[in-house]
Amino acid sequence: MIDSLQTAPVLSGVEAPETAGLVLIMANPTSGGYNSQKLQDVKGHLEAAGCRVDLRLTTHAGEIGEVCAAPGLAAETLIIAGGDGSVNEALTGLQHKKRVPNLAIIPFGTANVLALELGLPKGAKEIARMILNKRTKPLHYGLANDRPFVLMASAGFDAEVVHAVPLDLKRRLKKFAYVITAIRIGLTRKATPLTISLDGAAPVDGRFAVASNARHYGGPFVICPGGATDPGLHMLILERDDPWSSIRYSIALMLGRISKAKGATVQAFQEAVISSPEPVAAQVDGDPFAVTPLHIRAAANSVPILVP
Repeated sequence: MIDSLQTAPVLSGVEAPETAGLVLIMANPTSGGYNSQKLQDVKGHLEAAGCRVDLRLTTHAGEIGEVCAAPGLAAETLIIAGGDGSVNEALTGLQHKKRVPNLAIIPFGTANVLALELGLPKGAKEIARMILNKRTKPLHYGLANDRPFVLMASAGFDAEVVHAVPLDLKRRLKKFAYVITAIRIGLTRKATPLTISLDGAAPVDGRFAVASNARHYGGPFVICPGGATDPGLHMLILERDDPWSSIRYSIALMLGRISKAKGATVQAFQEAVISSPEPVAAQVDGDPFAVTPLHIRAAANSVPILVP
């Protein structure tokens, strides 16, 4: 079940709220799709409505997480202008705080699966209106070896691609960089079997496993029920990952039938362990993350995220 929805009166235009706390916008200027004009437009709409707005452009990797973890973070609303990796970084910084600001997203980045998941607006005025309306849902997340993930944590072929894709190629070609890297790796790789244990039940074997906190995977493709504003996680396990099976599973994914494909299972869980006889690459929210074994569980807390 979705937790209770908090809402303020919906504004017909961008009007001044009765009280306006500090709004902190953190933007990664190196992210794909970075748009300085949109940032200024959102900032202008909020300031015209009476908000105090601090806009900061990051200067090094990890800065969003550092700011979010700092004891002096006093923002009432924290806006992340970036992709899913930037949101993950914010969650990593906020996870141990007793009081967290309302989180909002200006979708930039190579992928914006969370923005798609939540149906977030793209226009500057619509984003500002969403922020001023202060309508929130609880953003639940998972933990992989205590690292937060809001979309997914996986081990296997997709993680190998994430680890291998060159950063300059990713910046130039965006999603196509993953396709090129996947083809190159897929023709030569030798898969390592995985063992997946869910909630203490008898372990099962597979070649690919993804723990999902969201309905969507890799864009608009649905892999499980529920979503990021629902508590609990789902595990997708694929028995095989040879080239033919990968093509078959990809077609099933695009048709929204991955859970019904032969050799694929989707199961709800609260705690899981993914292990392997030798280390297998892992990834969280589209960024490289260590190797197996992975201990995955649902986080006890959630973060309020602003939605339309």
